[in-house]
Amino acid sequence: MTTENYKDPKLKIFSLSSNLPLAEKIAAEVGVELGVVSSTQFSDGEIKVNVDESIRGAHVYIIQSTSCPVNDHLMELLIMIDALRRASAKTINIVIPYYGYARQDRKAQSREPITAKLVANMITNAGADRVLALDLHAPQIQGFFDMPVDHLLGAPLLANYFLDNNMVEDDVVVVSPDHGGVTRARKLAEFIHAPIAIIDKRRPKANVAEVMNIIGNVQGKKAIIIDDMIDTAGTITLAAQALQDAGATEVYACCTHAVLSGPAMERLENSVIRQVIITDSIQLPEEKMTPKVVQVSVSQLIAEAIKRIHENRSVSPLFEEKFEVLD
Repeated sequence: MTTENYKDPKLKIFSLSSNLPLAEKIAAEVGVELGVVSSTQFSDGEIKVNVDESIRGAHVYIIQSTSCPVNDHLMELLIMIDALRRASAKTINIVIPYYGYARQDRKAQSREPITAKLVANMITNAGADRVLALDLHAPQIQGFFDMPVDHLLGAPLLANYFLDNNMVEDDVVVVSPDHGGVTRARKLAEFIHAPIAIIDKRRPKANVAEVMNIIGNVQGKKAIIIDDMIDTAGTITLAAQALQDAGATEVYACCTHAVLSGPAMERLENSVIRQVIITDSIQLPEEKMTPKVVQVSVSQLIAEAIKRIHENRSVSPLFEEKFEVLD
């Protein structure tokens, strides 16, 4: 980790309550101390946030994943933005490693809300100036914000894990668990120089998936399933079983956002998946960090993005294979 102090004291990083360990790593990588903020609740559940140091004229970065409990973390973020705006911060930059409500990004049927857009409006209206996000469920969500959005990708970090552990061979295939994830699978496949396959599935209702067909050759191959998130793990475990039934020798799964709600851990532990590689965009309780789960950190990636944004430098090098901190 970086030990030198960052040269500009006007760059300040604050963490709210969703993922303090990740925020501490990011601040250490940047070379600043986390800002002092207190977040409490009244007995009826109302959230109160107080910034306990001067941020007048500062460029502030708030680290907050809108993960479970989603509504509390979202409201805490909105209140923090308002506090910073009223305290005369020069810019308010929202770092959202995991953007909740992202799956509600369109009207799939009549009389449905587009909640991902609603949340973007709330963040905009609260007074934020910029969003730094990681692996949005749908890239077009960037357009929901009326402000600059820097969208980082988790695929290079996941690719690094497979490359560094010599898990990439001639018999590897990258698998998208649905048609919507093909672009993500293709990106990982480019990094590790492997072909792709696609699971063609039908989803009868939310959080329930039925695997139908496999498009591509997986016979005798090591399959790596990639998705942006694993929630209840129904899709990923059904896909893994289908791949094994189709002749895959080993099945691995990887994702950026380990939501892992409900029966997810039981399903993963009982599945044919040998290893699940995730990032720390969401803070997981200790009981979910089982031997089958391997975590890689996004702290260095986000820290480098923060420094590049603050210094008005390009963030595009962060999308490259074998991510490293570059001068």
